[in-house]
Amino acid sequence: MARKGKEVLNALDAAKTQMYHFTAIVIAGMGFFTDAYDLFSISLVTKLLGRIYYHVDGSKKPGTLPPNVAAAVNGVAFCGTLAGQLFFGWLGDKLGRKKVYGITLMVMVLCSLGSGLSFGHSSNGVMATICFFRFWLGFGIGGDYPLSATIMSEYANKKTRGAFIAAVFAMQGFGILAGGIVSLIVSSAFDHAFDAPTYEVDPVGSTVPQADYVWRIVLMFGAIPALLTYYWRMKMPETARYTALVARNTKQAAADMSKVLQVDLIAEEDPQSNPSSSNPNSFGLFSKEFARRHGLHLVGTTTTWFLLDIAYYSSNLFQKDIYSAIGWIPAAETMNAIHEVYTVSRAQTLIALCGTVPGYWFTVALIDYLGRFFIQLMGFIFMTVFMFALAIPYDHWKHRDNRIGFLIMYSLTMFFANFGPNATTFVVPAEIFPARLRSTCHGISAASGKAGAIVGAFGFLYAAQSTDPKKTDAGYPPGIGVRNSLLMLGGVNFLGIVFTLLVPESKGKSLEELSREDEEQIGGGGRGGDATEMMDVANSGRTVPV
Repeated sequence: MARKGKEVLNALDAAKTQMYHFTAIVIAGMGFFTDAYDLFSISLVTKLLGRIYYHVDGSKKPGTLPPNVAAAVNGVAFCGTLAGQLFFGWLGDKLGRKKVYGITLMVMVLCSLGSGLSFGHSSNGVMATICFFRFWLGFGIGGDYPLSATIMSEYANKKTRGAFIAAVFAMQGFGILAGGIVSLIVSSAFDHAFDAPTYEVDPVGSTVPQADYVWRIVLMFGAIPALLTYYWRMKMPETARYTALVARNTKQAAADMSKVLQVDLIAEEDPQSNPSSSNPNSFGLFSKEFARRHGLHLVGTTTTWFLLDIAYYSSNLFQKDIYSAIGWIPAAETMNAIHEVYTVSRAQTLIALCGTVPGYWFTVALIDYLGRFFIQLMGFIFMTVFMFALAIPYDHWKHRDNRIGFLIMYSLTMFFANFGPNATTFVVPAEIFPARLRSTCHGISAASGKAGAIVGAFGFLYAAQSTDPKKTDAGYPPGIGVRNSLLMLGGVNFLGIVFTLLVPESKGKSLEELSREDEEQIGGGGRGGDATEMMDVANSGRTVPV
């Protein structure tokens, strides 16, 4: 790394926390707010979709989505997300973070609207249209993962980088909460406006025609926050680290940084930082050198994210089934269609408020003090303990008097998922890989996580069915039951503890130190003097030539 480029990066590491850092958190974080809203809001309306489009005359229970349809509606967005993470992760390293950042947001806006406008004359037509738009919605969401994480890590200073990246991800908690709140408001308004009997009183009348608007409004609302942040994303400059280390234009990097951060730099042309100059440290993703330096790191980030998402997404997407199994949500036939949406939304909102959102912000507050490794290991340990504590005495929790205890234990499981690996698996891949491969490696790690989410979404749907064929949902074969499913998830969390040992600690280190990009020859002076000089500059606001 040329000395001039090193000075720019040291200035970024040493810069005081400024208003633009918080602006970047909001701009990137609103994408994650939308991501979580779009991914999890579908779970609030799947029971309603079953009632509307799969009603069976004479059935004692309301209609439910057939197994293959439910798996597709819940899981197709994850398939799109996986593809988007790989594609946009690679594209972010090839073209730059800024150039593709707005594309992902517009895809999300258009496909959120498309999901709610799904059309067709038959149930299969409507479901096929929903799945089409949700796949491409997921594709746009997938791009947000590597790009938002990489942009925030490259803007942040060394001291508070973990908190800034975690704060972007923490907006996911507010997205999940917002999904529940919007669904509560919409379902409550429609339930009061269009009074309907319960299913057991009038099977057909329990689902009023206006119920078809409820799920559409809930899904389409996700376009609003994404649309509001599009302009600000387009105003963000390219990250200085990408410009200096990948595009190798130190002069432009200094100019871009001066526009947004209060560190004034006089940009002078550096003969060693032009794009055509050779880079002695330019090994590729599939090279032996990458495998030697970062191979185990990539194995660690991919496996831990994969294992975490099996447990996390299966729990989140199918909370309603767990609540129904313990009797916390009344039997479906005792409610009308819209009131069932209200009941499911209330339960999910309560869990988000008590466990999900606080967990994210505990991570933000403590990640730069406790470290990524400690928080991730602690989170997996507590998730394992609480999952087994739910599963082993499962019959105990099913008694009416013990339901509050189940809710507390389940909330603690979600709390330590978010004050734990759900946040750290997002943070670490944005820090430990070289700049030219950072977005790609984060995309690979995130895609591995979504593969785990697909396993959770498709697998838990079948596994959690009762072992008694008479008690399974319509169209489902007997499964292993909720208790055994929770035992399996506890085992998955235990494996997460093991693979966390492959993940390095990144607290308090510069991105170049972590990725070992600072091992290149630095012309014209030692590293220590540059760092000291730039620390003084960043804290005093003096102008330094670059």
